[in-house]
Amino acid sequence: MRSLPLAAALIALGTAVPAQAADAAPAPAPQRGLLLTVSGAQNTWIRGVLLRCAPEPSGHHPRAAEACAAITRARGDFDALPRDPHACTKEFEPVTATATGTYEGRAVGWHKTYPNVCAMDAETGHVFRF
Repeated sequence: MRSLPLAAALIALGTAVPAQAADAAPAPAPQRGLLLTVSGAQNTWIRGVLLRCAPEPSGHHPRAAEACAAITRARGDFDALPRDPHACTKEFEPVTATATGTYEGRAVGWHKTYPNVCAMDAETGHVFRF
């Protein structure tokens, strides 16, 4: 029965975990942030920025603090972003806004098409102003 001592040794090795490693909490996942894009009809053009809101607003968004504040007010729901109502023309040049990534540890995958850039700006405020 040579396998019995070998099995006992393997069990002992499997349970021998340093006390420090067993008590250590897992490191928090890094905040990946949000990739925000705006594209023209049939992707004739596209622009985008990376926005991180934690631990503080950062990324390539020119108004990161305002955009993060708006997303926070909407509790991460891009359909509930604070509006900035203003008059827009009725021209039809559709644009699509997208947000993908993570916000407060939750996955985000959102997109919406607006009749033009002005309408998007009025409905999304600072978030897609880049």
